[in-house]
Amino acid sequence: MSIFGYARVRSKDQNEARQIVALDSAGVPPENIFTDKQSGKDFNRPQYKRLVETMQPGDTLYIKSIDRLGRDYEEIQVQWRVLTKEKGVDVVVLDMPLLDTRRGKDLLGTFVADLTLQIFAYAAETERVNIKQRQAEGIAVAKAKGVRFGRPPKDRPENFDTVADLWLAGEITCTEGARRCGVSNSTFRYWAMHG
Repeated sequence: MSIFGYARVRSKDQNEARQIVALDSAGVPPENIFTDKQSGKDFNRPQYKRLVETMQPGDTLYIKSIDRLGRDYEEIQVQWRVLTKEKGVDVVVLDMPLLDTRRGKDLLGTFVADLTLQIFAYAAETERVNIKQRQAEGIAVAKAKGVRFGRPPKDRPENFDTVADLWLAGEITCTEGARRCGVSNSTFRYWAMHG
């Protein structure tokens, strides 16, 4: 029986160190920690898939929090079932001690773990929805105050009108016009077509 750990962060610029430290403190060997850096919106996660293929019945999987298994209530439920029922591994959620399938293997223990999982999975999805709503509200307030999002618009060079007229008249190619203005083809074409 081996112990494994799984860590996931949403993007490549986020740091999984906090999760790795927690897994290490729980006694998971570094070579048995699998990490993905991508969203939980789907399960096309190469390291998670490799982990599931590697684990054998009787192994134990440690995760820092329940939302590492999936992005929403349904996905967390599905992955919990795959791990505990289909693969036959124990799951330990470090920041939720009630979610430790090594304890209470009887009917009552299984019921408590399943019920707790449903409650926490629901809470994780609700929090994700609330975060998105707060983010959308914040963006709306910022836009109402005149905050602009995205890259600042690029200033058109002094020669743009002359070069654009040549391109629109068919005297030069778009590529040549973009080169003369020092911008990409798509930027030059957009400027010329949209005034």
